[in-house]
Amino acid sequence: LVEELDLAPVDARSTYELLVTAIRMAEEPLSRLDRKLINASVKEMRYAFNVFSKYRDRKKVSVFGSARTPAGDPNYELAKELGKRMAEAGWMVVTGAGPGIMSAANEGAGQESSFGVNIVLPFEAKPNPFIASDPKLINFKYFFTRKLMFMKEAEAFVLFPGGFGTLDELFELLTLSQTGKSDLHPIVMIEANTGYWPAIDQTLKDVLQTHRYIDREDVGLYYLTESVDDAVAHIQRFYRVYHSQRYVDGKLILRLNVDIPDEKVGALSQEFIDSLRGPIQRVGTSSSERQDGDVPDLPRLKLDFDRSHFGRLRQLIDRLNE
Repeated sequence: LVEELDLAPVDARSTYELLVTAIRMAEEPLSRLDRKLINASVKEMRYAFNVFSKYRDRKKVSVFGSARTPAGDPNYELAKELGKRMAEAGWMVVTGAGPGIMSAANEGAGQESSFGVNIVLPFEAKPNPFIASDPKLINFKYFFTRKLMFMKEAEAFVLFPGGFGTLDELFELLTLSQTGKSDLHPIVMIEANTGYWPAIDQTLKDVLQTHRYIDREDVGLYYLTESVDDAVAHIQRFYRVYHSQRYVDGKLILRLNVDIPDEKVGALSQEFIDSLRGPIQRVGTSSSERQDGDVPDLPRLKLDFDRSHFGRLRQLIDRLNE
């Protein structure tokens, strides 16, 4: 069956393994609920990935915040302006498709530059009118598949004040970044001078940092601001030199939008020696990257990174972008 699909070898292998998993599931003593959960979650991921696949050439920012923020509220207006500015910069805006902050960001970005990843709940409002009729609205039964799309498909994240859901998304982002389970991206916490994010920030420092549950540098994984101009500039600055990252044969490869002088490579090696096992080196495109068409023409740096101090890696990327 797989041979008849005419897939590339690596794609054929993963498709074969997916079919084997389904057959094994049929033979194992799983409950009906287990089978329904697996089936529904795979269907949701397949459909969502297919929708996003048509727009992989455009950067995206996921915007989080309270569904209870009313139109006209300073944070609503801030989210609307952020969506507008990011769309003008060529980015697409991904929201949870609901009211409040989500509606504001979609309104600002416009339907053409918006995605909505909606969770179907018995008590929440329908998708907001700025994304409701668009084919880029995707409905989810499960929070975990929805959250996967927020995290996987975006190159930046902006959080406005919100409730448990917003904080859940914040700590998921920070956990993925701190543990290296996600590439590093800008995480911006923005508000209209309400004291919400400064209070969260101070709590993280007073409790987690003081008790050494996080490294001192880990609070640098996120950025606080009250200005849309500052938020947009912070996101764009992150990608001024840095493009993306990938591990090849256990080494971290940083792909660059523009090359940097040898002197800067040497200076970065010295400054971040505490999280590197050797000097940073220039390197060509690996065969695996070339085979995948993974930006093969960009200049690259190879880091023997300790895969532990991701707050320091974020600082290295910031220095790279200066």
